[in-house]
Amino acid sequence: MKLSPNQSLAGVLEPVFAIRTDEDLGIGDTDGVRQMIDWCHRHRLSILQTLPINEISDDNSPYNALSSLAIEPATIAISPRHIPDLPLARFQDLARPELLAELRGGPVNYPGVKALKRKLLEAAFENFLKQHYIPETERALQFRSFLVENGAWLSDYSLFRVLMEENGDFPAWDRWAPEHRSPRTARNWLLSLPVKRHVELVRKQLFFMYVQWLAFGQWQALKAYGTTQKVYLMGDIPFGVGRFSADVWANRSIFDLDWSGGAPPEKVFKVDPFTEKWGQNWGIPNYRWDELRRRDFDWWRTRVGNIQKVFHLYRIDHVLGFFRIYSFPWTPDRNAEFLPLTEAQAAAKTGGRLPGFKQFPDDTPEHKATNQAQGEEILRVVLEASGETTVVAEDLGVVPEYVPPTLLKLSTPGFRIPTLFRDPDGRYSDPKQYPRLSLVQPATHDHPPLAAAWAECWHNIDAGKDVETNRRELRLMMEFSGLESAEPSREFTDQLHEAFTRTVLQSPSWLAVFQITDVFGMTARFNTPGSVAATNWSYRLPHTVKELDEDPVLLQQTEMFSRLALESGRVS
Repeated sequence: MKLSPNQSLAGVLEPVFAIRTDEDLGIGDTDGVRQMIDWCHRHRLSILQTLPINEISDDNSPYNALSSLAIEPATIAISPRHIPDLPLARFQDLARPELLAELRGGPVNYPGVKALKRKLLEAAFENFLKQHYIPETERALQFRSFLVENGAWLSDYSLFRVLMEENGDFPAWDRWAPEHRSPRTARNWLLSLPVKRHVELVRKQLFFMYVQWLAFGQWQALKAYGTTQKVYLMGDIPFGVGRFSADVWANRSIFDLDWSGGAPPEKVFKVDPFTEKWGQNWGIPNYRWDELRRRDFDWWRTRVGNIQKVFHLYRIDHVLGFFRIYSFPWTPDRNAEFLPLTEAQAAAKTGGRLPGFKQFPDDTPEHKATNQAQGEEILRVVLEASGETTVVAEDLGVVPEYVPPTLLKLSTPGFRIPTLFRDPDGRYSDPKQYPRLSLVQPATHDHPPLAAAWAECWHNIDAGKDVETNRRELRLMMEFSGLESAEPSREFTDQLHEAFTRTVLQSPSWLAVFQITDVFGMTARFNTPGSVAATNWSYRLPHTVKELDEDPVLLQQTEMFSRLALESGRVS
Protein backbone atom coordinates (compact mmCIF):
# COMPACT_ATOMS: atom_id res chain seq x y z
CA MET A 1 0.00 0.00 0.00
CA LYS A 2 1.15 3.55 -0.76
CA LEU A 3 0.99 6.05 2.09
CA SER A 4 -0.79 9.28 1.21
CA PRO A 5 0.29 12.82 2.19
CA ASN A 6 -3.40 13.55 2.70
CA GLN A 7 -3.18 11.81 6.09
CA SER A 8 -0.80 13.36 8.61
CA LEU A 9 1.10 10.76 10.62
CA ALA A 10 3.10 10.68 13.87
CA GLY A 11 5.49 8.12 15.24
CA VAL A 12 8.73 7.35 17.04
CA LEU A 13 12.33 6.56 16.15
CA GLU A 14 14.05 3.80 18.11
CA PRO A 15 17.11 1.90 16.90
CA VAL A 16 16.57 -1.85 16.98
CA PHE A 17 19.59 -2.37 19.24
CA ALA A 18 18.03 -0.04 21.85
CA ILE A 19 14.82 -2.06 22.29
CA ARG A 20 14.73 -4.13 25.46
CA THR A 21 12.45 -7.13 26.08
CA ASP A 22 12.18 -9.83 28.72
CA GLU A 23 13.53 -12.52 26.38
CA ASP A 24 16.12 -10.75 24.24
CA LEU A 25 19.72 -11.96 24.13
CA GLY A 26 21.33 -8.65 25.05
CA ILE A 27 20.25 -6.61 22.02
CA GLY A 28 16.97 -5.57 20.43
CA ASP A 29 15.61 -7.95 17.79
CA THR A 30 12.60 -8.56 15.58
CA ASP A 31 10.51 -9.73 18.54
CA GLY A 32 11.24 -6.40 20.22
CA VAL A 33 10.23 -4.58 17.04
CA ARG A 34 6.97 -6.55 17.02
CA GLN A 35 6.33 -5.50 20.62
CA MET A 36 7.05 -1.88 19.68
CA ILE A 37 4.56 -2.17 16.82
CA ASP A 38 1.98 -3.24 19.40
CA TRP A 39 3.02 -0.37 21.68
CA CYS A 40 2.59 2.12 18.82
CA HIS A 41 -0.77 0.59 17.94
CA ARG A 42 -2.01 0.88 21.55
CA HIS A 43 -1.11 4.56 21.59
CA ARG A 44 -2.41 5.26 18.08
CA LEU A 45 0.98 6.09 16.60
CA SER A 46 1.48 5.27 12.94
CA ILE A 47 5.25 5.14 12.31
CA LEU A 48 8.04 3.12 13.90
CA GLN A 49 11.37 4.30 12.49
CA THR A 50 14.68 2.47 12.87
CA LEU A 51 18.26 3.14 11.88
CA PRO A 52 19.78 1.02 9.07
CA ILE A 53 19.52 -2.72 9.78
CA ASN A 54 22.29 -3.84 7.41
CA GLU A 55 25.04 -6.10 8.72
CA ILE A 56 27.45 -3.96 10.72
CA SER A 57 31.24 -3.93 10.57
CA ASP A 58 33.74 -3.89 13.42
CA ASP A 59 32.83 -0.36 14.61
CA ASN A 60 29.16 -1.37 15.18
CA SER A 61 27.93 1.65 13.21
CA PRO A 62 24.77 1.02 11.18
CA TYR A 63 26.19 3.58 8.71
CA ASN A 64 29.33 1.52 8.03
CA ALA A 65 27.91 -1.82 6.99
CA LEU A 66 29.71 -4.97 5.89
CA SER A 67 26.95 -5.22 3.32
CA SER A 68 24.30 -2.74 2.25
CA LEU A 69 22.24 -5.69 0.98
CA ALA A 70 22.39 -8.13 3.90
CA ILE A 71 20.51 -7.78 7.20
CA GLU A 72 22.40 -7.68 10.50
CA PRO A 73 22.14 -11.19 12.06
CA ALA A 74 21.96 -9.73 15.57
CA THR A 75 18.49 -8.37 14.73
CA ILE A 76 17.17 -11.94 14.37
CA ALA A 77 15.00 -13.14 17.26
CA ILE A 78 16.61 -16.44 18.18
CA SER A 79 14.78 -19.07 20.19
CA PRO A 80 13.01 -22.35 19.38
CA ARG A 81 9.80 -20.31 19.23
CA HIS A 82 11.17 -18.04 16.51
CA ILE A 83 13.39 -20.53 14.62
CA PRO A 84 11.89 -24.01 14.30
CA ASP A 85 15.29 -25.44 13.33
CA LEU A 86 16.78 -24.63 16.76
CA PRO A 87 16.46 -27.56 19.22
CA LEU A 88 15.33 -26.54 22.69
CA ALA A 89 18.11 -28.54 24.36
CA ARG A 90 20.81 -26.74 22.33
CA PHE A 91 19.25 -23.37 23.09
CA GLN A 92 19.21 -24.08 26.81
CA ASP A 93 22.76 -25.40 26.71
CA LEU A 94 24.15 -22.33 24.92
CA ALA A 95 21.93 -19.55 26.32
CA ARG A 96 22.58 -20.23 29.98
CA PRO A 97 20.67 -18.07 32.49
CA GLU A 98 23.86 -16.59 33.99
CA LEU A 99 25.12 -15.60 30.50
CA LEU A 100 21.78 -14.04 29.57
CA ALA A 101 21.71 -12.07 32.81
CA GLU A 102 25.16 -10.71 32.02
CA LEU A 103 24.32 -9.78 28.42
CA ARG A 104 20.95 -8.21 29.20
CA GLY A 105 22.29 -5.67 31.70
CA GLY A 106 23.38 -2.22 30.54
CA PRO A 107 24.43 -1.30 26.99
CA VAL A 108 24.95 -3.75 24.12
CA ASN A 109 27.95 -6.02 24.63
CA TYR A 110 28.56 -6.61 20.93
CA PRO A 111 31.29 -9.28 21.23
CA GLY A 112 29.27 -11.30 23.74
CA VAL A 113 25.95 -10.93 21.91
CA LYS A 114 27.41 -11.78 18.52
CA ALA A 115 29.27 -14.82 19.85
CA LEU A 116 26.12 -16.25 21.45
CA LYS A 117 23.90 -15.58 18.46
CA ARG A 118 26.47 -17.09 16.10
CA LYS A 119 26.56 -20.32 18.12
CA LEU A 120 22.76 -20.52 18.20
CA LEU A 121 22.46 -19.87 14.48
CA GLU A 122 25.06 -22.54 13.75
CA ALA A 123 23.12 -25.00 15.89
CA ALA A 124 19.92 -24.17 13.99
CA PHE A 125 21.72 -24.50 10.65
CA GLU A 126 23.15 -27.95 11.48
CA ASN A 127 19.70 -29.18 12.40
CA PHE A 128 18.19 -27.60 9.29
CA LEU A 129 20.67 -29.46 7.09
CA LYS A 130 19.79 -32.81 8.67
CA GLN A 131 16.05 -32.34 9.01
CA HIS A 132 15.23 -30.39 5.86
CA TYR A 133 18.02 -29.54 3.39
CA ILE A 134 19.32 -33.04 2.74
CA PRO A 135 15.85 -34.72 2.72
CA GLU A 136 14.52 -31.90 0.44
CA THR A 137 11.49 -31.03 2.57
CA GLU A 138 9.08 -28.19 1.84
CA ARG A 139 11.10 -25.95 4.18
CA ALA A 140 14.23 -26.73 2.15
CA LEU A 141 12.40 -25.77 -1.04
CA GLN A 142 11.45 -22.44 0.52
CA PHE A 143 15.12 -21.85 1.32
CA ARG A 144 16.17 -22.74 -2.24
CA SER A 145 13.56 -20.33 -3.58
CA PHE A 146 15.13 -17.57 -1.47
CA LEU A 147 18.56 -18.42 -2.93
CA VAL A 148 17.24 -18.11 -6.47
CA GLU A 149 15.35 -14.87 -5.78
CA ASN A 150 18.43 -13.24 -4.21
CA GLY A 151 21.12 -14.73 -6.43
CA ALA A 152 22.16 -11.31 -7.76
CA TRP A 153 23.87 -10.47 -4.47
CA LEU A 154 23.72 -13.41 -2.07
CA SER A 155 26.49 -15.51 -3.63
CA ASP A 156 29.03 -12.67 -3.58
CA TYR A 157 28.03 -11.64 -0.06
CA SER A 158 28.31 -15.14 1.39
CA LEU A 159 31.69 -15.69 -0.26
CA PHE A 160 32.91 -12.36 1.12
CA ARG A 161 31.85 -13.42 4.63
CA VAL A 162 33.68 -16.74 4.29
CA LEU A 163 36.83 -15.03 3.07
CA MET A 164 36.64 -12.43 5.81
CA GLU A 165 36.74 -15.19 8.39
CA GLU A 166 39.56 -16.90 6.51
CA ASN A 167 41.52 -13.64 6.93
CA GLY A 168 41.19 -13.26 10.69
CA ASP A 169 37.64 -11.85 10.63
CA PHE A 170 39.18 -8.67 9.20
CA PRO A 171 37.03 -6.74 6.67
CA ALA A 172 39.85 -4.82 4.94
CA TRP A 173 39.87 -6.96 1.79
CA ASP A 174 42.81 -5.06 0.26
CA ARG A 175 45.01 -6.68 2.94
CA TRP A 176 43.66 -10.20 2.52
CA ALA A 177 45.62 -13.00 0.90
CA PRO A 178 46.15 -11.91 -2.75
CA GLU A 179 43.94 -14.70 -4.13
CA HIS A 180 41.03 -13.50 -1.97
CA ARG A 181 40.96 -9.86 -3.05
CA SER A 182 38.52 -10.19 -5.95
CA PRO A 183 35.52 -12.45 -6.64
CA ARG A 184 37.15 -13.98 -9.72
CA THR A 185 40.41 -14.98 -8.07
CA ALA A 186 38.57 -16.07 -4.91
CA ARG A 187 36.30 -18.44 -6.82
CA ASN A 188 39.26 -19.90 -8.69
CA TRP A 189 41.01 -20.41 -5.35
CA LEU A 190 37.94 -22.11 -3.90
CA LEU A 191 37.74 -24.51 -6.84
CA SER A 192 41.43 -25.39 -6.46
CA LEU A 193 41.09 -26.59 -2.87
CA PRO A 194 41.10 -30.27 -1.86
CA VAL A 195 37.58 -31.72 -1.84
CA LYS A 196 37.18 -31.82 1.94
CA ARG A 197 38.30 -28.21 2.38
CA HIS A 198 36.20 -27.07 -0.57
CA VAL A 199 33.07 -28.70 0.87
CA GLU A 200 33.77 -27.15 4.28
CA LEU A 201 33.87 -23.62 2.88
CA VAL A 202 30.89 -24.10 0.54
CA ARG A 203 28.95 -25.34 3.57
CA LYS A 204 29.95 -22.18 5.44
CA GLN A 205 28.75 -20.10 2.49
CA LEU A 206 25.43 -21.89 2.74
CA PHE A 207 25.31 -21.02 6.45
CA PHE A 208 25.57 -17.28 5.72
CA MET A 209 22.82 -17.64 3.12
CA TYR A 210 20.65 -19.48 5.66
CA VAL A 211 21.12 -16.65 8.18
CA GLN A 212 19.93 -14.12 5.60
CA TRP A 213 16.92 -16.31 4.80
CA LEU A 214 15.95 -16.24 8.48
CA ALA A 215 16.56 -12.50 8.73
CA PHE A 216 14.53 -11.55 5.65
CA GLY A 217 11.77 -13.94 6.68
CA GLN A 218 11.42 -12.35 10.11
CA TRP A 219 11.58 -8.79 8.81
CA GLN A 220 9.11 -9.43 5.99
CA ALA A 221 6.72 -10.91 8.55
CA LEU A 222 7.15 -7.75 10.63
CA LYS A 223 6.21 -5.54 7.69
CA ALA A 224 3.09 -7.62 7.10
CA TYR A 225 2.21 -7.45 10.79
CA GLY A 226 2.73 -3.69 10.84
CA THR A 227 0.31 -3.39 7.92
CA THR A 228 -2.41 -5.20 9.88
CA GLN A 229 -1.81 -2.91 12.89
CA LYS A 230 -1.58 0.24 10.73
CA VAL A 231 1.90 0.87 12.12
CA TYR A 232 4.30 1.53 9.28
CA LEU A 233 7.95 0.53 9.55
CA MET A 234 10.43 3.16 8.39
CA GLY A 235 13.97 2.12 7.45
CA ASP A 236 17.10 3.95 6.40
CA ILE A 237 19.47 3.68 3.42
CA PRO A 238 22.84 5.39 3.93
CA PHE A 239 23.95 7.22 0.80
CA GLY A 240 27.39 5.63 0.85
CA VAL A 241 28.75 2.19 1.67
CA GLY A 242 31.79 1.12 3.61
CA ARG A 243 35.05 0.90 1.65
CA PHE A 244 35.68 -2.50 3.23
CA SER A 245 32.30 -4.02 2.44
CA ALA A 246 31.02 -6.90 0.37
CA ASP A 247 29.51 -4.29 -1.95
CA VAL A 248 32.83 -2.74 -2.92
CA TRP A 249 34.69 -6.07 -2.96
CA ALA A 250 32.16 -7.58 -5.37
CA ASN A 251 31.37 -4.50 -7.49
CA ARG A 252 34.69 -2.69 -7.84
CA SER A 253 33.80 -1.11 -11.19
CA ILE A 254 30.99 1.07 -9.77
CA PHE A 255 33.12 2.64 -7.03
CA ASP A 256 35.88 5.25 -7.31
CA LEU A 257 38.35 4.27 -4.60
CA ASP A 258 40.57 7.27 -5.31
CA TRP A 259 38.10 9.57 -3.58
CA SER A 260 36.43 9.46 -0.15
CA GLY A 261 33.06 11.11 0.33
CA GLY A 262 32.29 13.46 3.20
CA ALA A 263 31.07 16.95 4.04
CA PRO A 264 32.59 20.42 3.59
CA PRO A 265 34.43 22.34 6.36
CA GLU A 266 32.27 23.34 9.31
CA LYS A 267 33.06 26.90 10.38
CA VAL A 268 30.10 27.53 12.69
CA PHE A 269 29.99 24.50 15.00
CA LYS A 270 33.51 23.88 16.32
CA VAL A 271 33.43 20.07 16.18
CA ASP A 272 37.16 19.34 15.87
CA PRO A 273 40.15 21.00 14.16
CA PHE A 274 40.12 18.71 11.11
CA THR A 275 36.40 19.19 10.43
CA GLU A 276 36.75 22.94 10.87
CA LYS A 277 39.68 23.14 8.45
CA TRP A 278 39.08 20.39 5.87
CA GLY A 279 35.58 18.97 6.51
CA GLN A 280 34.24 15.54 7.45
CA ASN A 281 36.03 12.65 5.74
CA TRP A 282 33.64 9.70 5.99
CA GLY A 283 35.86 7.33 4.03
CA ILE A 284 33.05 6.09 1.79
CA PRO A 285 34.20 5.56 -1.81
CA ASN A 286 32.57 7.75 -4.43
CA TYR A 287 30.25 6.17 -6.96
CA ARG A 288 31.14 5.92 -10.63
CA TRP A 289 27.76 7.17 -11.81
CA ASP A 290 28.71 6.75 -15.46
CA GLU A 291 29.28 3.03 -14.93
CA LEU A 292 26.10 2.67 -12.87
CA ARG A 293 24.20 4.45 -15.62
CA ARG A 294 25.64 2.06 -18.20
CA ARG A 295 24.36 -0.83 -16.07
CA ASP A 296 20.93 0.80 -15.66
CA PHE A 297 21.75 1.37 -11.98
CA ASP A 298 21.38 -2.38 -11.33
CA TRP A 299 23.17 -2.35 -7.97
CA TRP A 300 21.02 0.50 -6.66
CA ARG A 301 17.87 -1.23 -7.90
CA THR A 302 18.85 -4.38 -5.98
CA ARG A 303 19.61 -2.34 -2.88
CA VAL A 304 16.27 -0.54 -2.98
CA GLY A 305 14.53 -3.82 -3.77
CA ASN A 306 15.89 -5.35 -0.58
CA ILE A 307 14.79 -2.50 1.66
CA GLN A 308 11.30 -2.21 0.19
CA LYS A 309 10.71 -5.89 1.04
CA VAL A 310 10.89 -5.14 4.76
CA PHE A 311 9.83 -1.48 5.19
CA HIS A 312 6.78 0.60 4.31
CA LEU A 313 8.89 3.74 3.95
CA TYR A 314 12.53 4.66 4.31
CA ARG A 315 14.79 7.67 4.38
CA ILE A 316 17.81 8.18 2.15
CA ASP A 317 20.59 9.39 4.43
CA HIS A 318 22.47 12.35 2.84
CA VAL A 319 20.41 12.53 -0.34
CA LEU A 320 22.56 15.54 -1.29
CA GLY A 321 25.19 13.03 -2.37
CA PHE A 322 23.05 12.13 -5.38
CA PHE A 323 23.59 15.67 -6.64
CA ARG A 324 27.22 16.24 -5.62
CA ILE A 325 29.44 14.89 -2.87
CA TYR A 326 32.25 16.65 -1.02
CA SER A 327 35.27 14.43 -1.66
CA PHE A 328 38.76 13.88 -0.29
CA PRO A 329 41.73 12.52 -2.25
CA TRP A 330 42.84 10.61 0.86
CA THR A 331 41.24 8.14 3.26
CA PRO A 332 40.36 9.05 6.89
CA ASP A 333 43.34 7.15 8.31
CA ARG A 334 45.54 9.91 6.79
CA ASN A 335 43.57 12.86 8.24
CA ALA A 336 46.17 13.57 10.93
CA GLU A 337 48.87 13.71 8.25
CA PHE A 338 46.98 16.43 6.35
CA LEU A 339 45.67 18.44 9.32
CA PRO A 340 48.65 20.82 9.68
CA LEU A 341 49.27 21.26 5.95
CA THR A 342 48.42 24.21 3.75
CA GLU A 343 46.45 23.60 0.56
CA ALA A 344 49.68 23.84 -1.45
CA GLN A 345 51.39 21.30 0.79
CA ALA A 346 48.39 18.97 0.61
CA ALA A 347 48.27 19.23 -3.18
CA ALA A 348 51.94 18.30 -3.37
CA LYS A 349 51.14 15.02 -1.60
CA THR A 350 48.11 14.15 -3.74
CA GLY A 351 49.28 14.94 -7.25
CA GLY A 352 47.52 18.28 -7.27
CA ARG A 353 44.16 17.06 -5.98
CA LEU A 354 42.36 18.86 -3.12
CA PRO A 355 39.08 18.25 -1.30
CA GLY A 356 36.04 19.65 -3.06
CA PHE A 357 32.66 18.82 -4.54
CA LYS A 358 32.34 16.16 -7.24
CA GLN A 359 30.98 15.89 -9.81
CA PHE A 360 31.13 19.72 -9.79
CA PRO A 361 31.10 22.55 -7.26
CA ASP A 362 28.05 24.77 -7.48
CA ASP A 363 30.18 27.63 -8.81
CA THR A 364 28.52 28.24 -12.20
CA PRO A 365 24.98 27.95 -13.56
CA GLU A 366 26.19 25.16 -15.86
CA HIS A 367 27.66 23.15 -12.97
CA LYS A 368 24.52 23.63 -10.89
CA ALA A 369 22.35 22.44 -13.78
CA THR A 370 24.53 19.36 -14.29
CA ASN A 371 24.48 18.47 -10.59
CA GLN A 372 20.72 18.99 -10.44
CA ALA A 373 20.12 16.79 -13.48
CA GLN A 374 22.21 13.97 -12.03
CA GLY A 375 20.41 14.06 -8.69
CA GLU A 376 17.01 14.04 -10.33
CA GLU A 377 17.98 11.15 -12.59
CA ILE A 378 19.19 8.99 -9.69
CA LEU A 379 16.21 9.85 -7.51
CA ARG A 380 13.85 8.84 -10.30
CA VAL A 381 15.56 5.44 -10.48
CA VAL A 382 15.27 5.02 -6.70
CA LEU A 383 11.60 6.02 -6.68
CA GLU A 384 10.83 3.64 -9.54
CA ALA A 385 12.60 0.76 -7.79
CA SER A 386 10.76 1.56 -4.54
CA GLY A 387 7.32 0.79 -5.95
CA GLU A 388 4.69 1.37 -3.26
CA THR A 389 7.35 2.14 -0.63
CA THR A 390 7.50 5.79 0.41
CA VAL A 391 10.88 7.52 0.10
CA VAL A 392 11.94 10.35 2.43
CA ALA A 393 15.04 12.40 1.60
CA GLU A 394 17.36 13.46 4.45
CA ASP A 395 18.45 16.78 2.96
CA LEU A 396 20.30 18.31 5.91
CA GLY A 397 23.56 20.20 5.66
CA VAL A 398 24.64 22.74 3.03
CA VAL A 399 21.65 22.39 0.72
CA PRO A 400 21.98 23.73 -2.86
CA GLU A 401 19.03 25.86 -3.95
CA TYR A 402 18.05 23.34 -6.64
CA VAL A 403 17.49 20.43 -4.23
CA PRO A 404 14.17 21.48 -2.57
CA PRO A 405 12.39 22.14 -5.90
CA THR A 406 13.71 18.83 -7.24
CA LEU A 407 12.30 16.96 -4.23
CA LEU A 408 9.01 18.79 -4.64
CA LYS A 409 8.91 17.94 -8.35
CA LEU A 410 9.36 14.25 -7.47
CA SER A 411 6.85 14.38 -4.57
CA THR A 412 9.58 13.38 -2.12
CA PRO A 413 9.51 14.73 1.46
CA GLY A 414 12.60 16.41 2.85
CA PHE A 415 13.51 16.97 6.50
CA ARG A 416 12.78 19.75 8.96
CA ILE A 417 14.79 19.80 12.21
CA PRO A 418 13.61 22.87 14.18
CA THR A 419 17.01 23.61 15.73
CA LEU A 420 18.67 23.55 12.29
CA PHE A 421 16.11 25.62 10.37
CA ARG A 422 16.62 29.23 11.41
CA ASP A 423 15.85 32.71 10.22
CA PRO A 424 18.74 35.10 9.46
CA ASP A 425 18.53 36.50 13.02
CA GLY A 426 19.04 33.02 14.51
CA ARG A 427 15.44 32.43 15.56
CA TYR A 428 13.80 29.11 14.76
CA SER A 429 11.92 29.34 11.47
CA ASP A 430 8.16 29.43 11.85
CA PRO A 431 7.02 25.77 11.99
CA LYS A 432 3.67 26.82 10.53
CA GLN A 433 5.59 27.49 7.30
CA TYR A 434 7.13 24.02 7.04
CA PRO A 435 6.22 22.48 3.69
CA ARG A 436 3.51 19.86 3.66
CA LEU A 437 5.87 17.47 1.88
CA SER A 438 8.31 17.11 4.78
CA LEU A 439 9.19 15.03 7.83
CA VAL A 440 9.65 17.04 11.01
CA GLN A 441 11.84 15.65 13.78
CA PRO A 442 13.11 17.51 16.87
CA ALA A 443 16.41 15.61 16.73
CA THR A 444 17.96 12.74 14.80
CA HIS A 445 20.14 9.99 16.23
CA ASP A 446 23.16 12.29 15.67
CA HIS A 447 21.76 15.10 17.83
CA PRO A 448 21.32 15.39 21.59
CA PRO A 449 17.71 14.84 22.68
CA LEU A 450 15.83 17.98 23.69
CA ALA A 451 16.40 17.46 27.42
CA ALA A 452 20.12 16.91 26.81
CA ALA A 453 20.43 20.04 24.65
CA TRP A 454 18.69 22.04 27.40
CA ALA A 455 21.01 20.63 30.07
CA GLU A 456 24.06 21.31 27.89
CA CYS A 457 23.16 24.99 27.62
CA TRP A 458 22.92 25.27 31.41
CA HIS A 459 26.20 23.36 31.81
CA ASN A 460 27.92 25.88 29.54
CA ILE A 461 26.37 28.80 31.43
CA ASP A 462 27.53 27.40 34.77
CA ALA A 463 31.03 26.95 33.31
CA GLY A 464 31.07 30.54 32.04
CA LYS A 465 31.31 29.35 28.42
CA ASP A 466 29.52 31.50 25.82
CA VAL A 467 27.04 32.53 28.48
CA GLU A 468 24.97 34.94 26.41
CA THR A 469 24.86 32.58 23.43
CA ASN A 470 23.59 29.73 25.59
CA ARG A 471 21.06 31.91 27.39
CA ARG A 472 19.76 33.01 24.01
CA GLU A 473 19.44 29.38 22.90
CA LEU A 474 17.29 28.63 25.96
CA ARG A 475 15.08 31.64 25.21
CA LEU A 476 14.75 30.66 21.54
CA MET A 477 13.60 27.17 22.49
CA MET A 478 11.04 28.74 24.86
CA GLU A 479 9.92 31.13 22.12
CA PHE A 480 9.50 28.27 19.60
CA SER A 481 7.36 26.48 22.18
CA GLY A 482 5.12 29.52 22.73
CA LEU A 483 6.51 30.16 26.22
CA GLU A 484 8.56 33.28 25.50
CA SER A 485 7.03 35.17 28.43
CA ALA A 486 8.41 32.68 30.95
CA GLU A 487 11.96 32.66 32.31
CA PRO A 488 13.99 29.54 31.35
CA SER A 489 14.15 27.19 34.32
CA ARG A 490 17.16 25.05 35.06
CA GLU A 491 15.16 21.87 34.50
CA PHE A 492 13.65 20.72 31.25
CA THR A 493 10.14 20.95 32.67
CA ASP A 494 7.03 18.98 31.76
CA GLN A 495 5.49 22.26 30.61
CA LEU A 496 8.31 22.94 28.16
CA HIS A 497 8.37 19.31 27.03
CA GLU A 498 4.66 19.37 26.20
CA ALA A 499 4.76 22.81 24.61
CA PHE A 500 7.68 21.95 22.33
CA THR A 501 6.02 18.65 21.36
CA ARG A 502 2.74 20.40 20.58
CA THR A 503 4.44 22.99 18.36
CA VAL A 504 6.20 20.29 16.33
CA LEU A 505 3.14 18.08 15.96
CA GLN A 506 0.95 21.01 14.90
CA SER A 507 3.25 21.92 12.00
CA PRO A 508 1.83 21.17 8.54
CA SER A 509 4.56 18.56 7.85
CA TRP A 510 3.09 15.30 6.57
CA LEU A 511 5.23 13.14 8.88
CA ALA A 512 6.29 13.87 12.47
CA VAL A 513 8.70 11.44 14.12
CA PHE A 514 10.24 11.84 17.58
CA GLN A 515 13.16 9.92 18.99
CA ILE A 516 11.84 7.65 21.73
CA THR A 517 14.16 9.52 24.10
CA ASP A 518 12.40 12.79 23.21
CA VAL A 519 9.01 11.26 23.88
CA PHE A 520 10.20 10.35 27.39
CA GLY A 521 12.31 13.47 28.02
CA MET A 522 15.50 11.40 28.38
CA THR A 523 19.03 12.72 27.89
CA ALA A 524 20.84 9.60 26.61
CA ARG A 525 22.30 9.68 23.08
CA PHE A 526 22.54 6.93 20.48
CA ASN A 527 25.57 8.47 18.77
CA THR A 528 27.93 11.42 19.07
CA PRO A 529 29.28 12.24 15.57
CA GLY A 530 33.02 12.58 15.21
CA SER A 531 33.71 10.52 18.31
CA VAL A 532 34.90 6.96 18.72
CA ALA A 533 33.37 5.72 21.95
CA ALA A 534 31.85 2.55 23.36
CA THR A 535 28.69 4.54 24.08
CA ASN A 536 27.99 5.02 20.36
CA TRP A 537 25.39 2.61 18.92
CA SER A 538 25.10 0.68 22.19
CA TYR A 539 22.61 2.54 24.41
CA ARG A 540 19.53 0.54 25.36
CA LEU A 541 16.41 1.88 27.01
CA PRO A 542 16.47 0.93 30.70
CA HIS A 543 12.90 -0.41 30.46
CA THR A 544 11.50 -3.35 28.52
CA VAL A 545 8.71 -2.60 26.07
CA LYS A 546 6.26 -4.12 28.55
CA GLU A 547 7.50 -1.83 31.32
CA LEU A 548 6.96 1.31 29.21
CA ASP A 549 3.26 1.16 30.04
CA GLU A 550 3.78 -0.07 33.60
CA ASP A 551 5.94 2.87 34.68
CA PRO A 552 3.50 5.68 35.59
CA VAL A 553 5.88 8.48 34.56
CA LEU A 554 6.66 6.97 31.16
CA LEU A 555 3.00 6.15 30.58
CA GLN A 556 2.03 9.74 31.37
CA GLN A 557 4.56 11.03 28.83
CA THR A 558 3.39 8.53 26.22
CA GLU A 559 -0.22 9.53 26.73
CA MET A 560 0.77 13.19 26.43
CA PHE A 561 2.44 12.49 23.10
CA SER A 562 -0.49 10.41 21.87
CA ARG A 563 -3.01 13.07 22.93
CA LEU A 564 -1.10 15.82 21.14
CA ALA A 565 -0.82 13.66 18.03
CA LEU A 566 -4.60 13.18 18.12
CA GLU A 567 -5.23 16.91 18.62
CA SER A 568 -2.94 17.63 15.66
CA GLY A 569 -4.92 15.37 13.35
CA ARG A 570 -2.12 12.79 13.14
CA VAL A 571 -4.24 9.85 14.24
CA SER A 572 -6.38 8.12 11.62
